[in-house]
Amino acid sequence: MKFEKPLIQPLGKQAILLSWQENIDENLLYHLLQLKNNIQQNYTKVKVEVINTYNSLLINYSSTINNIYREISVVEKLMDSQRKKAHLQFYQFSLPVCYDQKFGLDLEELSQQNQLEISEIIQLHTQPNYTIFFKGFLPGFLYLGGLDEKLHISRKKSPRLKVEKGAVGIGEKQTGIYPQISAGGWQLIGNCPVPIFEVNQQKPSPFQAGDKLKFEAVSMEDYQTIQQEVNQGTYQLKKEVYEH
Repeated sequence: MKFEKPLIQPLGKQAILLSWQENIDENLLYHLLQLKNNIQQNYTKVKVEVINTYNSLLINYSSTINNIYREISVVEKLMDSQRKKAHLQFYQFSLPVCYDQKFGLDLEELSQQNQLEISEIIQLHTQPNYTIFFKGFLPGFLYLGGLDEKLHISRKKSPRLKVEKGAVGIGEKQTGIYPQISAGGWQLIGNCPVPIFEVNQQKPSPFQAGDKLKFEAVSMEDYQTIQQEVNQGTYQLKKEVYEH
């Protein structure tokens, strides 16, 4: 699939921003990730960090850009040379979620507003194979695409001052997991006992943009068993490799 060329512009003294038309689109995501890989593999004269969002790439330079027009020209040439796609490796993950009303503090509100039974909410939430678009907001927070539109709901008018680690929520068209205790305004429907971000680990987050994620409904008893395995260091994250 072909995409229009992005708007390319400097952002401060050490970065260049590439922006496409605002959209949450999986095809655009993988196009951005291919370009991101191309830049990282072929930008040899200077060290850069490339960060993606839904519709943009931010190229951060390790020092001040001396000639912005030259650097933009380099980026444009890398884009023009991107004919053959590399086979990028991603993971398909499965994460357990307990939808017990102890954790699903807003299940009743979602049920009433969207005219759905709680069992339907759980079914609709566990059915999609979500795409991880990028991480942000909090360290390790996953922005997921693919939420069924029947579950779309506004954020809370007054955010909670404390949302528990592992809380699974819905905000507008998105769903996600709080990686740590935080204030937050998403509607809470469950909790995941598996940590998705551990700052003391060599690789704090096992997830990357382009990975896939499915939620698996578990009982409170299973939740507590998994939590024990996590605490004992014996829990194995369910994942398998796939290429795009």
